[in-house]
Amino acid sequence: MTMGITTRRRRGLVGMIGAVGGVALLVAGCGSSSSGTSSSTGTSSASSSTVTISTTSVAGLGTVLVDAQGRTLYMFEPDKHAKVTCTGSCASVWPPAQLSGTQKPAAAGGAKSTLLGSDPNPSGGKVVTYAGWPLYTYVADSAPGTAHGQALKINGGLWYVMAASGAIVTKKP
Repeated sequence: MTMGITTRRRRGLVGMIGAVGGVALLVAGCGSSSSGTSSSTGTSSASSSTVTISTTSVAGLGTVLVDAQGRTLYMFEPDKHAKVTCTGSCASVWPPAQLSGTQKPAAAGGAKSTLLGSDPNPSGGKVVTYAGWPLYTYVADSAPGTAHGQALKINGGLWYVMAASGAIVTKKP
């Protein structure tokens, strides 16, 4: 019976050492992860301080503006190169390239930072503009590089993609 107690104590001690070792590894992992999170948060913080506008080639349309996820960006004729007019149910189909808080638009690829700006959104916040035109995505563009909204007349006007030069691309794909 004494041997059983000693064996149990030894197993208990080994289990405790294993548990302590496991906790040590967990803490070390968290420390490492925390460091990674910190730099990741720094990166996120940096990337979340901007909304990136870039370019990609779309079949039949050439090189056009896209958001950071590769979704095609459109301008809306009724905006008259001046202000956001697509709000409410229109914006649920054509979500604006929205800036939140202190975010600023940033150019990548062939996009030109000198053509980027922002306009107040009547629904709140600001919308990214390019060459003065507010920019929108289209919910039916299910994959990057698609432009199903090109030359559509819907929600009270025509929708077109834009070239990196700021020119409106009016041709149909």
